[in-house]
Amino acid sequence: MERREFIKNIGLGVSASTLMACAAPIKMIAAQPEKRLFIDGLSFVPSDHNDIEASGLNAFIADISDIEAIARPDGSMNYKRTYQACMKSIKEKKTQLESSPEIFMIAKSGKDIETARKNNQCAVFLQIQGADCVEDGLQQVDEFYEQGLRVLQLTHHYNNVYAGGALSVGNAGLSNEGLALIDKLEAKHMLIDLSHSSDASAEQSLARAKGPIVQTHGAARAIINNSRCSPDHIIKGIAESGGVFGVFMMSWWLTNEKVPRSEHYINHLKHIKNIAGADAVAIANDYPLRGHEKALASGNNNKIAIDGYKQWWESIGKTGVLGFEREANHIIIPELNHIKRMHSIEYLLTKSGFTSNEIDKVMGQNWQRVLNDVLV
Repeated sequence: MERREFIKNIGLGVSASTLMACAAPIKMIAAQPEKRLFIDGLSFVPSDHNDIEASGLNAFIADISDIEAIARPDGSMNYKRTYQACMKSIKEKKTQLESSPEIFMIAKSGKDIETARKNNQCAVFLQIQGADCVEDGLQQVDEFYEQGLRVLQLTHHYNNVYAGGALSVGNAGLSNEGLALIDKLEAKHMLIDLSHSSDASAEQSLARAKGPIVQTHGAARAIINNSRCSPDHIIKGIAESGGVFGVFMMSWWLTNEKVPRSEHYINHLKHIKNIAGADAVAIANDYPLRGHEKALASGNNNKIAIDGYKQWWESIGKTGVLGFEREANHIIIPELNHIKRMHSIEYLLTKSGFTSNEIDKVMGQNWQRVLNDVLV
């Protein structure tokens, strides 16, 4: 009803109730709180793109590397990320991601997280686990960068020409080539990942680098005394660099108890917060977005899921590497081995005494800050 007609009808004695019935209803719309930012520090590009929406992720770092199996002199196996295998893989993953632009954005800078979020996309940062792929000079870093690579891990478990690995005996550090690689990655504004590095390699990388360094996926040695887990001084060093430490889902590095529970995961997040501050704590996965697939197929039965891993674990134990002398009984935390794990972790943090602001940081803001700082 027009205002002029409304005034006229008042003069004609039309009742207020009739007038109100004719007036357009006013809808009270409550402001909806913005969904908390979810970023996973390490997973893989899913074959089913519907997994992105189900996971609730706004961004994640995706390991796109491929491997060649190589027998080591001591009889254990190393899975080397060669140049040829990784270059082929990164091109394939780019094609896969670009086929669904309504779902994915291949992220080149930290700012892409917010751009993707506004467009209802998931920002995907491409990563390779191990600098073995840089086989023939640092110009190959440029080649991978041109393909979209933005995160490079120095080594995967074992020593390579650049850095000492956590599962190689001797605690080797960075070589001269490794020092040059650190300089190259910083010059390219690429994120340096200390996951799987020896203590010496991590220490020397932190001393060499001028900007933030991260560990995309790992755990705290103060809780589990294993060489794949990081000592407190490394975690603190990562925090002091401005970086973050992502805690992963591999339960044999989260607890020595026979039955792994969600509280064991939260304990590592708490420890990192206590020694390095809330700005250093982040989430990682190290499994597919859905979770460990063999475990899922078995109803999250660890006895079935761990089959095939024990032989590898025992082969490392025979070399005398710290922490592998004990028996491994599990590989996943059943309550977290599902595609909605980020929501579960968010809830567990609320119940574990983390403040709302701290939860914002842990669930995604810390990753966003570092990616913004480094990837420009």
